[in-house]
Amino acid sequence: MSQQQSLTSHVVHFDLGAHVMSASFWGDDVVMALADGTYVLRHGDEMTRSKAHEEGCILVAQADDQRLVSGGDDGRVVEMRRGQAPSVIADEKGKWIDALALRDDGAIAWSCGRNVRARDAKGDVREMSAPSSVRGLAFMPKGYRIVMTHYNGVSLWLPNIKGEPEALVWRGSHLDVTVSPDGKFIITAMQEHALHGWRVADKKDMRMTGYPSKTRSFSWSSDGKWLATSGAEACIVWPFQTKDGPMGKGPRECGVRPAHVARVAFHPHAGIVALGYNDGWVMMCRLGDAAEILIHAPAIDDGAPITALAWDEKGQKLIFADEAGRAGLLTLPHA
Repeated sequence: MSQQQSLTSHVVHFDLGAHVMSASFWGDDVVMALADGTYVLRHGDEMTRSKAHEEGCILVAQADDQRLVSGGDDGRVVEMRRGQAPSVIADEKGKWIDALALRDDGAIAWSCGRNVRARDAKGDVREMSAPSSVRGLAFMPKGYRIVMTHYNGVSLWLPNIKGEPEALVWRGSHLDVTVSPDGKFIITAMQEHALHGWRVADKKDMRMTGYPSKTRSFSWSSDGKWLATSGAEACIVWPFQTKDGPMGKGPRECGVRPAHVARVAFHPHAGIVALGYNDGWVMMCRLGDAAEILIHAPAIDDGAPITALAWDEKGQKLIFADEAGRAGLLTLPHA
């Protein structure tokens, strides 16, 4: 790549010392969860560390612009908000926390085995038992409704209403889950290297196949018309412009390289997607013409899988971090 196609000189690198599970922005600050049970807040060039899980590792972590929440192998769900120390909001007594989901009003959902609990913005907790272990959770965009993945499909649960959850059935093991911004589609990543989806209105199935490995990262474009996915030697981007979604349509591919895409993150305002690879590379691709810009290329044989990738709200900064605890912060140059 030529110098005109590279933003590597605009990246500040720093070392965190442990596998990075998640990274997000609180304004200009970056907040990260590490596998060793630590939260790290980076303000300017200074980093503050807080031990969130004293006797355990972080298994899952989610963040929004106000809080960071993690679940550990100690059975605890821990939350940190801006300007506050981490606090334990749930304790499952040593049972591993398998999945987390956050809602913008402050609600949280988590799972351990078959058990799922939802804590609303007022602190009230409801619980239910799924047909089998729950590996993925997501809130629907409208209403207090939770999607959970398990063997042979997903369940849609309304915590505040009595009765059985609504079932969407498809044979196989369903892992991570994402919901389109308009709430019309639910997409799951499956154990057998494929995606499965449902159109919520009529439960119409859709099958998205051809992945050489599991999809573990999703990202929707800001207009909700595209879904970027990991799991191949390119970013696979599915179209959702019509009421049928990707049914009968092929995906786009961008960022083709001899390494699998591990993380994807759409720009919050533009048709640009950032890609992190299993060999530590980070690139940016423009969806319209598949133009590529290099962000980070590790030294030969020194790369580790990218495990965290996120834009700030303005789309001016990108944080990325890897399994070895190395991170980079890109600040886009002004036009």
